[in-house]
Amino acid sequence: MFKAVIFDCDGVLVDSEVLALEVELAMLAEQGLSFSRDDYVTRFMGLSYEKFHEVIDVEAQERLGRPIPHDFRAELATRLRQTMIARLTEIPGAGAAVAATGLLKAVASSSTREGLERKLRQVGLWRHFEPHVYSAEHVANAKPAPDLFLHAAEQLDVAPADCLVLEDSVNGVIAARAAGMTVWGFLGGGHASDALGERLVGAGAVRLVRDWKEAGEAIAALNG
Repeated sequence: MFKAVIFDCDGVLVDSEVLALEVELAMLAEQGLSFSRDDYVTRFMGLSYEKFHEVIDVEAQERLGRPIPHDFRAELATRLRQTMIARLTEIPGAGAAVAATGLLKAVASSSTREGLERKLRQVGLWRHFEPHVYSAEHVANAKPAPDLFLHAAEQLDVAPADCLVLEDSVNGVIAARAAGMTVWGFLGGGHASDALGERLVGAGAVRLVRDWKEAGEAIAALNG
């Protein structure tokens, strides 16, 4: 049925989203921008670095009547990097499941190239995907646009309709569906919840998988 699996990275392969939420929500609150966790996950998770700061600047203007301070980007990037280096882990079972699949595979992530490679190397997953590791910097329009998934499929030389995508964000699901791909919503990350699952289905995910045991078995069944 499928010839390739395209994986999001953050919250699917590495348990980074729960760490990012902790840092981002705290730093934004310091600026006077408070969010409920569920609202924040739905609206901002899965956006590229540039798009995230663009929409946060708009939010600050609308709610606070002023822009976010100029040095906020650099400070946030530094704190996120430090937190990831100190605490990042593979989502349990990801490596074994990825290694077991006989399908073509790629990573398509909203992270920066540098951050994506660092995270995958840190948890020992880089070797399973390289050279098919693609970031928002590879395309003109990041998620929720379909460009990144279409780029990954082109590099794999696989038609979009023959690609299965594992995503944990609404923006990612929207992007994959717009690319003409089948999407499973992944709920194995530390940030995930039943409410997130409902939103992923609402965005177009045809199935939810709650951990890598379930996802790995389902992907293995696709191998025939």
